[in-house]
Amino acid sequence: MSNQDVSFGRGSFGDLIGVLQNGLATLGHYTRKVDGDYGGGTESAVRSLQLDMRRASTGKTDPNIWQTATGLPWPSLFQRCLQLTSRFEGHGYTLIVGNFDGAGLTWGIVGFTLRHGEIQVLINEVDARAPELLAEAFGQEPAAELVTRIRTHKPAALMRWADSISVGARGQLVSEPWRSGFAKLGGQPLVQELQRRRAREKYFDPALATAARLSLTAERGIALCFDTHVQNGGVKSADEAAYVKVTSGSRRSHSQSARRELLARLVADSARQKYRDDVFTRKNAIATGKGIVHGQLFDLDSWGLEG
Repeated sequence: MSNQDVSFGRGSFGDLIGVLQNGLATLGHYTRKVDGDYGGGTESAVRSLQLDMRRASTGKTDPNIWQTATGLPWPSLFQRCLQLTSRFEGHGYTLIVGNFDGAGLTWGIVGFTLRHGEIQVLINEVDARAPELLAEAFGQEPAAELVTRIRTHKPAALMRWADSISVGARGQLVSEPWRSGFAKLGGQPLVQELQRRRAREKYFDPALATAARLSLTAERGIALCFDTHVQNGGVKSADEAAYVKVTSGSRRSHSQSARRELLARLVADSARQKYRDDVFTRKNAIATGKGIVHGQLFDLDSWGLEG
């Protein structure tokens, strides 16, 4: 499959689609709200641009259409993988979720957690680079309290604090000023940049190494590994051993799609029972290229990822 065979299309969602919409608006083809949702309005705007370019009016954005609309090179594989996994996660840059699942707090583009120390890393980075953003988001005293807790409290104490500010029937919501504070902080361009950088360093770079070990060379295989690192902490050693045992057999030929489907099953089967169905539908949608996750149809032909 050549680079020109991939495209964004109807159903995709995220930052990259917002960039596309802004570009189409600048060229006079898009007049609706820039919302990052590749719906009918975006599709019509792309068709209009294609007619101007004397191209087939498909409504899909391939790399040539993308460059014409935005003036930018085709997004990197990391950017495209992040757009897909962040949609699965459903947090965006701003949403903070309480301790309903044992993670303490969960926040940001790939669901950074307090339990695994990722929120602490991000808050410390913001405090080092632009501490005024913390004060603007939370207020002076809560910002100082947050930084002090993160710097001085042990993990168990931080988890107790997370419990104390988790509200609602399931503890999924977060009390004020923390809920609106994290939302405001996540809306800052610098903080979004830091979130993306952390997602790359913590999850994408290890996913590339995992994909290489498992001989997953197509983009969707790397996307599957990235999603596994984000949602499941990576591929467990026992699952990797089982995968290698199956795929190294001399009697079978293992295509990239077969390898992905095998990995999706192994990762889901080793997940905690109550999360197993969610893990499988998510992983299998990437592996096969299509599936319903959290009630939404995902067709990876529209997400710019090669099979």
